[in-house]
Amino acid sequence: MPFTLDRVPRELVFRPVTLTARERLAPHYLRLRLEGEALRGFDSLGSDDHIRLFFPGERPADGTGDGTSDAAVDLAALRESPSREYTPLAWDAEAGVLDVEFVVHGEHGIAGRWADRAPIGSVIGVGGPRGSMVITGEPDGWLLAGDETALPAIRRFLARLSREGDATPRGIVLVEVPDAAHRPAFEAPAGTELRWVPRDGRLQGEALVAALDALGVEDRPAGEVFAFVAAEHAVVKPGRALVLDRWGLSPEQVVVKGYWRRDEAEYHAPH
Repeated sequence: MPFTLDRVPRELVFRPVTLTARERLAPHYLRLRLEGEALRGFDSLGSDDHIRLFFPGERPADGTGDGTSDAAVDLAALRESPSREYTPLAWDAEAGVLDVEFVVHGEHGIAGRWADRAPIGSVIGVGGPRGSMVITGEPDGWLLAGDETALPAIRRFLARLSREGDATPRGIVLVEVPDAAHRPAFEAPAGTELRWVPRDGRLQGEALVAALDALGVEDRPAGEVFAFVAAEHAVVKPGRALVLDRWGLSPEQVVVKGYWRRDEAEYHAPH
């Protein structure tokens, strides 16, 4: 077995941080930069790690208000604020910097509204990661599939592929997006086939499920394959049917999970 998935527990740390930059990568997709002394020493060992972001308040719909300032932050209150799970994208533990990407859809969700409207200088909390799933060794092939919420994890898995520098065909990447106009800047390394999966008006998850159902035995990468499938919860059953049944992969070498569940704001993705 050329690789294993190993669980690494981590000490849970809570950190107050400040919003310092916002970049719109697509009409409904943002990258935010968070900074603070508390981020010094932050680390994330696994590409699919989860952190919790705690949102103490939102900017009023009319755009007034100056958010929560660093000087006014109350750590006890911050810990009691509404929170949502995200994957850390990139960080500088020495400089105290963390980048996180958000899907935003108008009035949908406290996290999306905050990401879209919070004034620069606003303070939120960062908790975790509580633990990491680490790939030990090197898979022969990869399947990475998800919707926009899985993009940070997929980016991190692809960064690992890029470091390997091998152009041999080894991987398939499926990314569901609303349509062609909503594709964030995204590159796959040599040897990896990137397939955009547009929803084009369908419910979230339906297009990705259809793309997974369309993959047959002939699409399986050669050798020992690592598979990561994450999107709306409806993707779990067809994802497992593909990687476990049709492709015959070991359950110990795949990650298939619902990152979120439709109409369930408090849903927690399994770690």
